[in-house]
Amino acid sequence: MPWSWRYEGADGKPVTGPVETFGSQADAESWIGQTWRDLAGAGVATVILAEDDRVEYRMPLAPAGE
Repeated sequence: MPWSWRYEGADGKPVTGPVETFGSQADAESWIGQTWRDLAGAGVATVILAEDDRVEYRMPLAPAGE
């Protein structure tokens, strides 16, 4: 099953971001670990990890305490 990220702005609405698919959750998480700052700078406030259509979890991109 392919893993992918979805993106939301601060208002909770979907925003456009890179379209990438990954063979494993670990690969997807490694990628987001390398790119989250660029995504946050482009207006992405929250990322959603999905396996096909099933949401695994949501994660805000703001560092803790912000």
